[in-house]
Amino acid sequence: MADLSIDGYIKHKVQAVQDFTFLLGNAIANLFSSPRYIVDTIVQMDVIGVGSLPIVLLTGFFTGGVLALQTYRTLSTFGEVSILGQVVSLSVVRELGPVLTALMVTGRNSSGIASEIGSMLVSEQVDAMRALGTDPVRKLVTPRLLATVITLPILTILADFFGMLGGFFVSFYTVHLTSVEYWTYAYQALTFEDVTQGLLKPFLFAVIIALVGCYFGLTTRGGTEGVGRSTTEAVVVASVLILVVDFFVTKFLIAVHFF
Repeated sequence: MADLSIDGYIKHKVQAVQDFTFLLGNAIANLFSSPRYIVDTIVQMDVIGVGSLPIVLLTGFFTGGVLALQTYRTLSTFGEVSILGQVVSLSVVRELGPVLTALMVTGRNSSGIASEIGSMLVSEQVDAMRALGTDPVRKLVTPRLLATVITLPILTILADFFGMLGGFFVSFYTVHLTSVEYWTYAYQALTFEDVTQGLLKPFLFAVIIALVGCYFGLTTRGGTEGVGRSTTEAVVVASVLILVVDFFVTKFLIAVHFF
């Protein structure tokens, strides 16, 4: 009996991966054919991008400030406080900016996408779309995917800047570095590889955020209770996938750079 249960669990997870892959393929394929639902995409850009702006900027600013405070304690023991801007800019642009932005957007939007689509599913609105000849993937999934792919890199750039700005305020008012000293080290420390690494990740994270939310929304079962369950699962799975993908992408880019 236990073996059958384990076997069924494994089959269920394999089926879920397969369904998710098909959903991803269909959503991307819909970008290259009409109808494209441009208005829906713009609405989702406003919901996902503009709606996430305050929390992303606050997260970036205070992350940079905390990073500067903690790094200052370490650098002061070696007498290298002047390179504080370099440490903050590299840490924020390479890693903290993309990952924390993606996690904030996940918490706000993967849950929202899953609950919205899940509610439409249990109220039979998705079935009504199919009856009217509208493809739910084209109407619901593709606009959200495209909107997230467009807005998340922009949010990441803004979070990076506010992260360095938070580090500057700490450096200026606490460490008493001059603005020229901080921003010169921060700017000169960044290379093309650093910026590329920091801007490549948001595109991958955007696919995870949008598709995971849509997948759990479209697979909602069990009425309103199922909607709540799908919302929770979407946030958890998307957050874990972001951290896993971040590790392997970072490892790959470092290997390519040193190769």
